[in-house]
Amino acid sequence: MKKFGKLAGLFAAIAISAVVLSGCSAPADSGTKTVKIGATFPVLDAFLQKVADGMQAEADAQGAELTIVAADNKVDTQLSQVENFISQGVDAILVVAVDTAAATPMTEAAQAADIPIVYVNRNPAQTGVPYVGSQSLVSGTLEMEQLALLAGGKGNVVIMQGELTNEAALDRTKGCNDVVAANPGMKVVKTATAEWDRAKGQALMENWLQSGVEFSIVCANNDEMALGAINALKAAGKTLGVDGVLVGGVDATADALASLEAGELATTVFQDASGQGGGGVKAAIDLVNGKTVADYVDIPYVLVTLDNIGDFK
Repeated sequence: MKKFGKLAGLFAAIAISAVVLSGCSAPADSGTKTVKIGATFPVLDAFLQKVADGMQAEADAQGAELTIVAADNKVDTQLSQVENFISQGVDAILVVAVDTAAATPMTEAAQAADIPIVYVNRNPAQTGVPYVGSQSLVSGTLEMEQLALLAGGKGNVVIMQGELTNEAALDRTKGCNDVVAANPGMKVVKTATAEWDRAKGQALMENWLQSGVEFSIVCANNDEMALGAINALKAAGKTLGVDGVLVGGVDATADALASLEAGELATTVFQDASGQGGGGVKAAIDLVNGKTVADYVDIPYVLVTLDNIGDFK
């Protein structure tokens, strides 16, 4: 019985040591309290919800407390949300900006309160302020290169843009234009915004079809607009694919992958929504803990085709 008692005492000591070590290693604890993070989004659409889910998963893993709100695509509402987070005493703030050109007041408010702020997914390009996301120019370039390859370097192109206040829309459009300019047999004949929205993408495509503009390639800034374009093209009896109209998008959403497998969408580009969200939380916690975070934390884009589609399901 004494022997058993000694073993029990030894196991108890090991268990206590494990608890102490575990408590010391919790990255979001900062030694005294749970890190509280506020995150504001423009909206929580299909793609941005994945970013939010990535944030939540990383916050849970780190033992941090995360509050997520959406600004209904209103700049003033988003600024008020940041100010509310500050008044609530959060330790860090994450922002997916409604308008990247109007991000400065949010940054200044957070900095005045000595609260770390990190931008995710949409880059306001502010020196000394971390951005976690992907290079939008790369996605537009990858998308258009694949469309050009499938088209044999020939054809008229229409470009569907996201919201023009977003860096992603401008840079993805530039990527499309740069590739077209490098192919003498291709020409951009129409460019217009459908504001990232499927229904608006469908309406825009309907307008182009009714106007009689001739094109064989659609370079859309995201999958939602691309899928809207496909709806309109199908309703008009147009053939999709290399023998008809090639449509590309960006994000590799579940609906886009299904459309790609069905032979409707020609290509998409994977944007790691979860990786961006999780990376934002990691950056915020590092800043709270006094660590240095680079101004730009890259989450790479990857071209998606039928050959590698299984990697993204």
